[in-house]
Amino acid sequence: MSDFKVKDLGLADKGELLIEWASRHMPVLNQISKRFKSEKPLRGLRIGACLHVTKETAVLVRTLVDGGAEVALCGSNPLSTQDEIAAALANRGVNVYAWRGETTEEYYWCINRVIDYKPVITLDDGADLVSTIHSSRKDALKNVIGGTEETTTGVMRLKAMARKGVLKYPIIAVNDAYTKYLFDNRYGTGQSTIDGILRATNILLAGKRFVVCGYGWCGRGLALRAKGMGANVIVTEVNPLRALEAVMDGFQVMPIMEAASIGDIFVTTTGNINVIRGEHILKMKDGAILANSGHFNVEISLPDLKKISVSKKTIRANLEEYKLKDGRRIYLLAEGRLVNLASAEGHPSEVMDMSFSNQALCVEYLAKNPGMEPKVYNVPKEIDEMVARLKLKSMNIKIDEMTEEQKKYLSSWESGTI
Repeated sequence: MSDFKVKDLGLADKGELLIEWASRHMPVLNQISKRFKSEKPLRGLRIGACLHVTKETAVLVRTLVDGGAEVALCGSNPLSTQDEIAAALANRGVNVYAWRGETTEEYYWCINRVIDYKPVITLDDGADLVSTIHSSRKDALKNVIGGTEETTTGVMRLKAMARKGVLKYPIIAVNDAYTKYLFDNRYGTGQSTIDGILRATNILLAGKRFVVCGYGWCGRGLALRAKGMGANVIVTEVNPLRALEAVMDGFQVMPIMEAASIGDIFVTTTGNINVIRGEHILKMKDGAILANSGHFNVEISLPDLKKISVSKKTIRANLEEYKLKDGRRIYLLAEGRLVNLASAEGHPSEVMDMSFSNQALCVEYLAKNPGMEPKVYNVPKEIDEMVARLKLKSMNIKIDEMTEEQKKYLSSWESGTI
């Protein structure tokens, strides 16, 4: 029997149907699961995971269990848990602690329950699990041999820990795998963020001025999808190389203070704090919409928004109206949290197939390579390429292979102009 805390165990049957649907669109992870079930490379391992509790995550958890692991899971965001999935996982015997709408206190209680399970390997999305283990739960450090990190924000936090010499066990940055960020961050975030905005507002994007704050891989994908919906896309950036790329991609680029007065919809995708602040909001037009697609709810300054507002009311699910002192109304989506998971269902299963295949294979890699130095590692090239090949195979796509002559040519320096 598992130990768990979920909203309603009666939702398990609905959750099972959703997991089945996701699994049908995750052929790579299914291939890995089949091998894991036969080889049991994770036999006896305790895995502690802090991930968005979605149908795709459930397929990953199933894969780890098929590999012989025991899994404890909590949500990595108070609003991203799909309660029917949490119920289905609890019903399957997974130690899961997650429900939609957790308070901050409840959120960290769930993380601590996972840590109580004494994980040997951690899976994180945002690094809250790792940071808690390294701060208030150092008693758990002696058990951990390694971990993985799913998202850009988490990798930034973990690299900061490594630079300061406080990271005590190795972490593989799954986020930085080509088969993760080139697809998950770009195509996944682009589509799911638009999905979240539309579910929360049901507005027409065509003709709107759509401001994307940050032109990393998530911002690139979002700008591309918004443009495809007919929006006039404006990009704000602090990095001159990314700003130049946005210009060359055909987007307007300007400072956020300039964009503030003309934008209709603003979405943050930076991983940084206070990207949209009070002075920007005060310049916005009546009816401007604010959303965040970064991991934490800090990119839009909520304290500033509350300070300059005289009232707040909920218009519909995930849509709050803030009335400013001069009567203008500003609309905030999903409390400033991840709009694609709080207002919608997160990334499509097809892209999470590659991301979570990397997760599963990196867990296997850590299990087979104990004693690694405590630093942040890239996903091994052979894992990244294996995921890509398996994905192509599932799509019935074949590619060429280099001849021996071509391999020799690329590895030599003697040959030149002939």
